[in-house]
Amino acid sequence: MLCYIGIGSNLGDREKYIESAIKKLKSIKGIEVKRASSIYETDPVGGPRQGKYLNGALELETELEPRELLAKLQAIENELGRKRLVKNAARTIDLDILLYGDKEIDEPGLKIPHSRMRDREFVMKPLKEIYAGI
Repeated sequence: MLCYIGIGSNLGDREKYIESAIKKLKSIKGIEVKRASSIYETDPVGGPRQGKYLNGALELETELEPRELLAKLQAIENELGRKRLVKNAARTIDLDILLYGDKEIDEPGLKIPHSRMRDREFVMKPLKEIYAGI
């Protein structure tokens, strides 16, 4: 299945966290990173006062089901020190499923397409760079 992932970081060595997350994704059986967008520096949206983000998007080919993929993404976030103490707070790494083929899923903890992606230029700009269907 072809899917698209949003990636971002605004704590510590932002570039290193993004590079590490991509490297970890590439090492997972059943996931192939096909393309990556450019990385853009963006202002935070919502949440407490915090520094600028680096944001991008990835195109993945995966054999994993959406919940399995989400679990792998969250495991990478945890490995890279992501803390979920305050909603929309600064983070070492953020990995979100934006699109998963043409599937629409609306379940607790999993919304595909991502529920707020069309309202966020920091998501749409890199996604448009690698996905013409948006």
